[in-house]
Amino acid sequence: MIKVIPPRQFKTVPWKNGQGETIEMAINDGGTLDDFDWRLSMASVVEDGVFSNFSGYTRNLILIDGDGINLQHNDNKIDRLTRLLDISTFDGGDKTVGNLHSNEITDFNIITRTTRFTTKVACYPQAKGQALGTGQLCFIYSLFKDALLTINGEQKIMTLPAQHLIQITNLPENYATLTGDHLIVVYLNDCT
Repeated sequence: MIKVIPPRQFKTVPWKNGQGETIEMAINDGGTLDDFDWRLSMASVVEDGVFSNFSGYTRNLILIDGDGINLQHNDNKIDRLTRLLDISTFDGGDKTVGNLHSNEITDFNIITRTTRFTTKVACYPQAKGQALGTGQLCFIYSLFKDALLTINGEQKIMTLPAQHLIQITNLPENYATLTGDHLIVVYLNDCT
């Protein structure tokens, strides 16, 4: 099943640490800020600071606007996100400090309960006939332009509007191919 979630359905919610706001794009049924299995969101980071603590969760953070950010985890490892679609995957319980390169950035976040879901994220600066993988849930997001989803076997082409979140439930193998620029594809599978 394919569902298009338009931006008007996104919700603005406070950061867990109270230092900013997140645009929540999708969350599991019954999920709340303090108790969820998976959540997709976007946020602007306007100053250096410590990220919210999400112990028990895995975070995937993708740069989608701005000059870049360094993420330092537990005063040790540093992920440098400098180009659009650069990604950092880290433990939500890490002490993560964000240091902006110059001005504010916007990031795309996938946060999943580590014991419940495995997450695979693919970012495509340019895709032409890119085969989709499989997943209990698949999300597609195009940063700037509409993308095309070609459904194999049905000779059907769907336009995926830019800046809308596309959700596909129970995505089978060889179901579709994707064409477009600056695309984020997220696959979630229950690991219990």
